[in-house]
Amino acid sequence: MLSTKDMSAGAGKVKPVLGVGNQLIKINSITMDQTPYDKEAYNVTLHCESEPVKGDFTGFLKNVNDPNGERYNGQVGRIRMSPYAYKDATLPSGRVVNRDTEIMKAMINLSEVLTLRSDLDLIEAETIEDFVKACNSLFSGTDYFNACVGGREWENKEGYINYDLYFPRPSKDGVAMEAANTENSRLLTFNKAEHVRELQNKTNNTNTNTNVPFETAGTSVGDDFDL
Repeated sequence: MLSTKDMSAGAGKVKPVLGVGNQLIKINSITMDQTPYDKEAYNVTLHCESEPVKGDFTGFLKNVNDPNGERYNGQVGRIRMSPYAYKDATLPSGRVVNRDTEIMKAMINLSEVLTLRSDLDLIEAETIEDFVKACNSLFSGTDYFNACVGGREWENKEGYINYDLYFPRPSKDGVAMEAANTENSRLLTFNKAEHVRELQNKTNNTNTNTNVPFETAGTSVGDDFDL
């Protein structure tokens, strides 16, 4: 089947970065990162890779310091477990949200997608940082799973649109992650109007970023994707 989904108009090649949409992905690693605006808020990020891409495709280097080294066989991307950072808070409804509890709930959800719940329950950690490190060891390199990937648009200085990727919240319409080949699937069908927060003030020369080096909002990175 012919499709232009992952092609750019210029080069005609499949882009090396994951984008928004319904994806089949695996986890290469998991990180927990403090937000720059609040030292008590954290993002939990899955560093993911698609299935190997056939045909004319050049993946990012696995080691940016070795230009002749091994490259990823699939598209890669950093996907946050939640659209918003995890933080202790009291919601307008009066419900109290605990950061560490919410992160552990997210890991429970992921473990059930990967059929690793019993292994997750064996983890005992003194801090949430240590807990996530143990989850990284458990979940990295496991099977591919289906996902609905959303994102927030942001524009770089060259006027290209990038995506800060995240998993949409589950709802009555379905879930954001699901084991591959699940019968009676409840996976969310990607809908840009619902799953992408579009940039409101775009410049006139804005284009979707498909062939420039991988970037993240507000972060300076090297020429290739460092996963």
